[in-house]
Amino acid sequence: MRIEHTVEHPVEHTDRGPLSKDELAARVARDIPDGAYVNLGIGRPTLVADHLSPESGVVLHTENGMLGMGRAAVGDEIDPDLVNAGKIPVVETPGASYFHHADSFAMMRGGHLDVCVLGAYQVAVNGDLANWHTGAPDAIPAVGGAMDLATGAKAVFVVMPLVGRDGSPKLVPSCTYPLTGVGCVSRIYSEEAVLSLAGGEVVVEETWGTTVADLRAKLPDVVLRGR
Repeated sequence: MRIEHTVEHPVEHTDRGPLSKDELAARVARDIPDGAYVNLGIGRPTLVADHLSPESGVVLHTENGMLGMGRAAVGDEIDPDLVNAGKIPVVETPGASYFHHADSFAMMRGGHLDVCVLGAYQVAVNGDLANWHTGAPDAIPAVGGAMDLATGAKAVFVVMPLVGRDGSPKLVPSCTYPLTGVGCVSRIYSEEAVLSLAGGEVVVEETWGTTVADLRAKLPDVVLRGR
C-alpha cells in the first residue's frame, strides 16, 4: 500500500516551531487509515498509540503476541504482564487477543499489516530503510522484527529527525548503513516536516518552523519537490 502525496504544494507553518514528540505522534496517527492493522516500532513510534481514537477502528499489533493493543497504561491500569514490544505497559482494547510469538511473526511476514511505524538511522530517496545497525565496530545491532515489518507491511512510515546530532543528513541519496528493507518506506515524519516517497521522488507535504528552502539547505544532496 503506497501512500501517495496528497497536496500539490506543501503547507508551511512558519508561525511556530518544530513539533513536540506528542504532536508528531498525533500527526502520524492522523495519516493512519481507519480500520487499518498497524504495528508500532519500539521508541517514539509507540507514542502514536496514545493518539488513535477508538472510533478510528485501527487495530494495533505487537510482535510479542498481541492484537488489539491500546494506549500506554497509567496508574492502576499498569499490569507488568501486559506490555508492548518495547516493554512499556499498555492497556488492551475490547476484543484483544494474545498468541504465540511465531504466530505474530507469521502475521508480519504474511502481508497482514496495513501500516508499520518505525524509527531509522537512514532512509534513501528510493525508500530504502536502514534502522538496525550503523556499521560502527562498537555498535550493538538491534534488528528485532524490523526486517519482517519492512518487508511484510503494505506501507512503512518512518519517524526520525532529518539530520543527526552531528548535522549529517539522515535522508540520503543512498544508504551507507546496512539495509533493513529495500524500497519500502512510504513516508517520513520529522519534527520539521512530513515527506512522501514515491517513484524515487521526495515530496514535501507539510513543514513546521521551517520552509522548503530551509530543508533543501539541510539536505543538499536530495531533490525535494515543493514550492
